[in-house]
Amino acid sequence: MTTEKRRRRLFPRRIALQALAVAVLITANAPPIYNFVSAYAHEREINSDAYKARHGQWRVIELPSDVRINAIHAALLDTGKLLLIAGSGNNRAEFEAGSFRTLVYDPVSGYTKDVRTPTDLFCAGHAFLPNGNLLVAGGTLRYEVLAPDVTRAGGTMIVKNESPDDDVRTFPKGTEFVAPDGRRYVAAAEFIVEPATKTEFRGGRVTVTASETSLWVDAVEEGSGSVSATPTQYAITGLTGVDRQNLYGLADKMTLDKQDYQGTRETYEFNPRTEEYERVGDMAEKRWYPTLTGLPDGQVLSVAGLDGAGQVLDGSVNEIYDPKTKKWTVQPDLDKYFPTYPALFQTSTPGRLFYTGSSTGYGPEDDGRQPGFWNLDDNTFEPVPGLRDADLMETSGSGWVGPVQDQTIMVVGGGGIGESPRSSARIDLIKLDDAAPRFVPGPDLPEGTRYPNLVQLPDDTTLITNGSRDYRGKGNSDNHNARIYHPDTNTLTLAADPNIGRNYHGSAILLPDGRVLTAGSDPLFRDKDNLIPGEFEQRLEIYSPPYLFQGARPVISAGPASVGYGDEATLTVPANYAGIEKARLVRPSAVTHSTNVEQRSIALDFTERGDQVTVTIPTEAAVVPPGYYMLFLTNRMGVPSAAHWVQVVD
Repeated sequence: MTTEKRRRRLFPRRIALQALAVAVLITANAPPIYNFVSAYAHEREINSDAYKARHGQWRVIELPSDVRINAIHAALLDTGKLLLIAGSGNNRAEFEAGSFRTLVYDPVSGYTKDVRTPTDLFCAGHAFLPNGNLLVAGGTLRYEVLAPDVTRAGGTMIVKNESPDDDVRTFPKGTEFVAPDGRRYVAAAEFIVEPATKTEFRGGRVTVTASETSLWVDAVEEGSGSVSATPTQYAITGLTGVDRQNLYGLADKMTLDKQDYQGTRETYEFNPRTEEYERVGDMAEKRWYPTLTGLPDGQVLSVAGLDGAGQVLDGSVNEIYDPKTKKWTVQPDLDKYFPTYPALFQTSTPGRLFYTGSSTGYGPEDDGRQPGFWNLDDNTFEPVPGLRDADLMETSGSGWVGPVQDQTIMVVGGGGIGESPRSSARIDLIKLDDAAPRFVPGPDLPEGTRYPNLVQLPDDTTLITNGSRDYRGKGNSDNHNARIYHPDTNTLTLAADPNIGRNYHGSAILLPDGRVLTAGSDPLFRDKDNLIPGEFEQRLEIYSPPYLFQGARPVISAGPASVGYGDEATLTVPANYAGIEKARLVRPSAVTHSTNVEQRSIALDFTERGDQVTVTIPTEAAVVPPGYYMLFLTNRMGVPSAAHWVQVVD
């Protein structure tokens, strides 16, 4: 056989073998190739103009490594910059090192500033003041210690002063208390002791009531030798004479039991102009996980939290901050218990707050969970019915729906108390000004969701984003999805899926340009089997809603810097804006642990004339608490302007 004939005979076989090899290769690599093609197609779809116009778009932001931060708290300043507060960032090593952090970040220019943070503001409360400062109160005095790791007995010490003639006494951290049998304990923090109260009656009779202050103490010696189950009176080392008799400590027990987080009473105002913290008067009570709610007169109410001994506050020391005097005043007439981080909103009626039942963290199952109206004038509470999954309100989200004049609030998701794996897909709504307010069902989420974040958008819709099905994202249970709630139709529509999962310590904030920034997340684990410890999520992500892909935006080129109640304010809006359909004031957010009682949107009446749009500010401070707002104009195509900042003053 000639060489040419052999070549011809082998050629078809060679082709067949090559085809077979290619087929085997494709079969062996089918999943990777399919995934690559699918991922490519998905990327093309989510970046297409049509997709963005329907669902919006997310973009991940990674800050330089030296300014990344564990964003436990997030607030939008009236400068347009974000305040991201970590404190110790839920990191015991940072706490013990006294390393506390705060970052100012401008999402437009990329500007960052690492702010000197004077104390551990981890798990504080916050609210905006009329001058634009952010009030930040409470934080972490001590991290929890689980029972197996407790080496020194500890407990709550009540320090009494029986002398009405004393001045206020300040004792330093480390002050020693000694039992009759020689057991010694030291104060975990500085504490203040007031003089006793002297009351004189007609006829010359005088009574003296000893003052009391509580604090946490730890044994000097390690081990069980300092454990005590007997109520004991303790002498304060260093006092002599009559002081030794009048000032002393009392404690029921000292144990090696689990020691909970403990709060502080320190209070600061963060000044957006100087970008620094300014120390103001301390709270009367130490608080960890408190809620601060702004009132119509510009004052701020502080409730709830863990105290300086790690106990849930019983509600007898609720207090109000006056920004004029920069001091707190205890309100004994406002005796009301709430679990930690309760969602407490100012209604359109002065002196009337609404508690949705949402909370995060600590508190018994059977106390303080009922939603209702708290009337500050007479300290009465009116429960409201209708809430579904009422036992799954821990780590739920709450917020206003549409303009606050509609007086409609929504409750979204939530889970069981503590480390419960249970979660709810519920969205319930309540109209507060109905004759008989009650929750009614809305459209449910596609899956159970703990830690959702709710963001009111300038077109009256609400973005519901992130969260997880299980406690702190256990079992890789983060929900990588988002929905937009439409109050006019009571429906949900799909938003683009966020790239980053967020659960505990996640937050979301509306930016002045109409986008939404998300930050934080603190999962327990980062694998499905819950074996690999979680890492705090330091990346940021920004969502551009569908309205930013619908054409040209209105532009506010000029407007007043401040307005009063009932005032008219004229804005210059150049042509080509398709006519104005809505004018809204949106209060900037201050959010932590899915709790954001600051955000609210206010509908403004308006008129148009040429390139002038004149809006009218409502007259009621309960609707528009004094302070800074973003003023948005939305055109008839549903496209909002970038915000014009305006201060509403009394």
